[in-house]
Order: sequence, then structure tokens, then C-alpha cells
Amino acid sequence: MLNRHARGFFTALFTPLARWLLKIGVSPDAVTVIGTAGVVVGALVFYPLGHLWWGTLFITAFIFSDVLDGIMARMRDAGGRWGNFLDSTLDRIADGALFAGLAIWFFTGGAHFAIAVTALLCLVLGMVVSYARAKAESLGFTANVGIAERAERLVSVLVVTGFTGLGLPGIVLLVTLGLLALASLVTVVQRVLSVRRQALAEAAASE
Repeated sequence: MLNRHARGFFTALFTPLARWLLKIGVSPDAVTVIGTAGVVVGALVFYPLGHLWWGTLFITAFIFSDVLDGIMARMRDAGGRWGNFLDSTLDRIADGALFAGLAIWFFTGGAHFAIAVTALLCLVLGMVVSYARAKAESLGFTANVGIAERAERLVSVLVVTGFTGLGLPGIVLLVTLGLLALASLVTVVQRVLSVRRQALAEAAASE
């Protein structure tokens, strides 16, 4: 999630647009779907062609739908479990497309095997981070600990990828992706240990 100050800023910025979209009959779900589609197109069309800068600009134009749909849902008082489910599911698709697009480019025209592999690591570990929390909650535990927040991960990879397209040395992107992969791995371990502690405490209480 965005931190409190950043979320407040973007809420104020997008509230007029959210109000206008609701007025003309656009639903929060439609914004969620369109935003995800835009990110997927940018990541799987622009990035594999090597257009890292333009792809990043294209993705950025849609990435804020994640804030906009939430504002619209609160205005209509219609978020609920369905909206939460749809938003979380499509977030995973968008994240996967982003790292997959980078991996495709650097496996092919980008010719940087290490960056491609690290992007795939980010993709896999990011999915495991989300799965660990979802599975824990389905079993009645909580697993909302971790150092790898989605918003910060997206901002860092998009900024560095965009400037890589403008000539920033590839090593900067490699290090950024490596740190993101490490943060995701640490988060997975934190969540596993957290659920393990809860499970042991529950077993002890039942005895």
C-alpha cells in the first residue's frame, strides 16, 4: 500500500476524476479491468520490443487505476468483498505481466541473461508473497507482515526500467530487481514464520 501521506495526496488528486466517472456511469470494476489491461499491454507489447521508456510511460498512465477504483468504490459505498477479490486478482496479473515483459526482452533483444533471470525471480517470489497471505487467511491465520510492499516495488522497478530505456546502465536495473527479489524472499520467510507461530500457539491453547 501507499504510505498514508502519499495515499492522501493521490486521493485528493483523483477524487474529481472519480466523481466524474461515477457521474457518467463508469463502475469501479470497469476502471479496475481497464487499468489492468493497460498495464498488461504496456508490459507485454512495449517491453518485449525494447521500448522500456515508452512502455513505462504507458504503464504509468494506467497504474493509478488502483487508486482511482478504490476512491470510486468508497464514494459509492460499494467496495465489499467482491471488489477486494477482483482488485487483488487483477493486481497479480498486472505484476506478472510487468516482470514477464522485462524477462522476455532481456532474454531476447536485450541480451542480458542475469536481468532476465532476476526478473523471473521477482515474478515467482511476488506470487508466493501474495499466495502465502491468501492461504494463511483462508485457514484463519494472519500474514500481513513483510518488507516488500507492492506500491514501493512497482514504483522502484518502473522508475529504473524507464531510465534504463533512456541509457541508464543495466547494472542499476539488475541491482534493483535483485533487491526486490531479496525483499520478496524475506517477506515469504516472515509470513511462514508468523503463521508457524500462530499455529503453535493455537495448538498449545487447544491442549
